[in-house]
Amino acid sequence: MSGKAIVLDANILIRAVLGKRVRELIVENAAKVKFFAPDIAYADARKYLPSVLEKRGVNGDAALAVLRSLESIVQSIDLDLYAGARQLALQRIAIRDADDWPVLACAMSMGCPVWTEDADFFGSGVATWTTDRVELYFAG
Repeated sequence: MSGKAIVLDANILIRAVLGKRVRELIVENAAKVKFFAPDIAYADARKYLPSVLEKRGVNGDAALAVLRSLESIVQSIDLDLYAGARQLALQRIAIRDADDWPVLACAMSMGCPVWTEDADFFGSGVATWTTDRVELYFAG
């Protein structure tokens, strides 16, 4: 893949909905970075957001509209495109959190790093960027 690209974990999608900073980073860099997320990351965000929003007293409809708007920038990747890397991804991450395999498999399949706050990805053989450092990747 040519140019900059990065795969987002569900926790980054959720942070983009709940806060300003992550959403700003995505929007500000959309012209020069391709953003991806496995389809399951969007499903996870939709699953977990309602309870998080309820605890915070935030309007669920408005927040889910923000998530939908992100889909125009953060492309959802279908399982068919990363399923071939499932076994290798599980070998690398299952000991920490097997549920994270789709994000890792997606990054491996696309040849790009992961943007996450989840330390389970560290040491998986794929570059991992956290929100406080991801601008270095975008600029580099």
